[in-house]
Amino acid sequence: MNVVAWLVLGIVSGFIASKIVNKSGEGLIRDLILGIIGAAVGGWIMENFGRAGVSGLNIYSFAVAILGSVVVLVLFHAIRRAV
Repeated sequence: MNVVAWLVLGIVSGFIASKIVNKSGEGLIRDLILGIIGAAVGGWIMENFGRAGVSGLNIYSFAVAILGSVVVLVLFHAIRRAV
């Protein structure tokens, strides 16, 4: 997938996941970073379940990226609270 497409997917999925997890965004840069990591994590999770990972800019990829971003954000907040 194109780098620009990863950035767009990361920004949007990270922002949506932040709204789902804690009702307020983490900030644009943190949303971008956690969204991109979340897209990769979501793709990895889906591939381990025998499904396709992030395959491009489509609804399925957004859903996978949002799922992964939610997982990453929950782990991020758990680690942040523990420290």
